[in-house]
Amino acid sequence: MAESVLEVLGLKKHFPVKKGILRRTVGQVHAVDGISFAIAEGETLGLVGESGCGKSTVARTVMRLVEPTAGSIRLCGHDITHLGNEELRPHRRDMQIVFQDPFASLDPRMSAGDIVAEPLKVHGLHKGRELAERVAALFQQVGLRPALMRAYPHEFSGGQRQRIGIARALALNPKLIVGDEPVSALDVSIQAQVINLMVDLQLEKRLSYLFIAHDLAVVEHISHRIAVMYLGRIVELADKDTLFRRPLHPYTEALLAAVPIPDPRIKRQKRVLQGDVPSPVNPPSGCAFHTRCPYVMARCKQEAPALREISPGNLVACHLQEQSISPLSARRG
Repeated sequence: MAESVLEVLGLKKHFPVKKGILRRTVGQVHAVDGISFAIAEGETLGLVGESGCGKSTVARTVMRLVEPTAGSIRLCGHDITHLGNEELRPHRRDMQIVFQDPFASLDPRMSAGDIVAEPLKVHGLHKGRELAERVAALFQQVGLRPALMRAYPHEFSGGQRQRIGIARALALNPKLIVGDEPVSALDVSIQAQVINLMVDLQLEKRLSYLFIAHDLAVVEHISHRIAVMYLGRIVELADKDTLFRRPLHPYTEALLAAVPIPDPRIKRQKRVLQGDVPSPVNPPSGCAFHTRCPYVMARCKQEAPALREISPGNLVACHLQEQSISPLSARRG
């Protein structure tokens, strides 16, 4: 595997819960509760899970837009976990983010050209005619006409606005781009265009992506490896072919079973998860998924399973996989 662009180890982010007139802390929201992963140069790691599982918090914590509670973040070999604003500034050029909502992530008072030029101005990279030429080149890279540089965000469609967001992220020639559900607010046909654009840019520039989504079909198309999150933790991590062919965690199996198949001739048993996602303020003991797992054992309620390697590059956090014949493998076999 190529050298890691991003390494995350034991990352946690807990938000305090405050109540009363004195705003005393009465609990913690365990948004991200100890996750580890790495992304190599030119690789896309897809991060999937239900709404509220902590995916967007991972994105913002990795970007240092919110401060981590514990763990470490290494970007291109440099530990950026506890760097101050001035120390972090040079490293910001190596990591950029594309936000979920293309309507809210662009300043309506700035022209599209000024939005894309802003990071170049902030870092003092280009001025005058050179700046305009650089912005025009970025517009062309993302499939927009340079003549649109003077237009304002309200004059663009949703897909065009997201292309502006991608151009802004590309401006500083980053090594890592975090996509926080960058296509979920777009029409399906536009989603395909934006995803294909990101794939082409990755091949051209050797970009690394942390791609966050809840749509497994989108993640399968763009990702090399996929990490599945549940209640702040990674429960399975594998290359996409292995994960879609043979999921090892019951939660992953349930997610894949919920994906519709566009062929009425194919019959597939649906597995509907029972119950609700537990509160991250008071997560269950042991395995966080045991309250909804159809294969729950007594051990699951008491002992949290460690994320361990079952086969090369395939990690899972499930006590079932420690059995000689698990219910999952027995049912498939």
